[in-house]
Amino acid sequence: MEKTTIGLIGLGIMGEPMARNLLRAGYRVSVHSRTQARARKLLGEGATWKDSPAALAREVDVVISVVPDSPDVEAVYTGPSGVCEGLREGMLCIDMSTVAPETAKAVAAEVEKRGGRFLDAPVSGGKTGAETGKLSIMVGGRQEDLARAQPIFDVLGKLTVHCGPVGNGQLTKLCNQILCAVNLVAVSEAMVFAGRVGLDPSVMLKVVSTGAGGSWALENLGSRMIARDFAPMFMIDLQQKDLRIALATAREKAVPLPGTALASQILAANQAAGEGREGTQAMVKILERLAGI
Repeated sequence: MEKTTIGLIGLGIMGEPMARNLLRAGYRVSVHSRTQARARKLLGEGATWKDSPAALAREVDVVISVVPDSPDVEAVYTGPSGVCEGLREGMLCIDMSTVAPETAKAVAAEVEKRGGRFLDAPVSGGKTGAETGKLSIMVGGRQEDLARAQPIFDVLGKLTVHCGPVGNGQLTKLCNQILCAVNLVAVSEAMVFAGRVGLDPSVMLKVVSTGAGGSWALENLGSRMIARDFAPMFMIDLQQKDLRIALATAREKAVPLPGTALASQILAANQAAGEGREGTQAMVKILERLAGI
């Protein structure tokens, strides 16, 4: 039986390796991004370029979008030459960006108004998870639509969880980003403390990573802090976008998030220093400056 054809929109840090994994799994993949240059490697690997989201939607069974922010998702689906212009009856649209829950609901309504189906399916795992096909996928939408998407998710991720109706995937991702942000503060503080009191940070990391203080952030970002590797697994600017959504959603529900707010303020100092496009592990540089290191 011929495999589902897939159109993927957005070829950034996450989208490009996701498209590559789908190609390697034998799917026919069409791609679109703001600039065709971003697609050059994928086109050489068998992907097909489409000039607009609408043109892409006209020729595939499933559309996947992985773009930076809520306005980008709205533009991809409902803007001029957007997916909705080319959408066909029964098409499945999967947004794997991290956006406001209300954006997911609004776009889903427009897609379904035209006879399509919609899942919001943000991911966790960063660049490494996208490259290795080991993302965690948080899905909001109908169970039957998830069942249809599951073979695709099995290529992209190691875990797929149905979180409830459309919007719940995004709400779950916000919980993930709260955890990531507060963990990042803890890792950065431990690294700066270790350096100031004369410990070898590598030895400290080796010991505490296997104990109660261990975490994904410590193992993956702590080692990069030590190596002074600030290339993005996930950019500060994008983390700040996610934290803005989390804090705004929390404010609407009268939920205090003091740790998240602190993390966002420290990362704002990175942005003020021109470090917004560096990886989130660059938070340690702000705490080093505060400590006079």
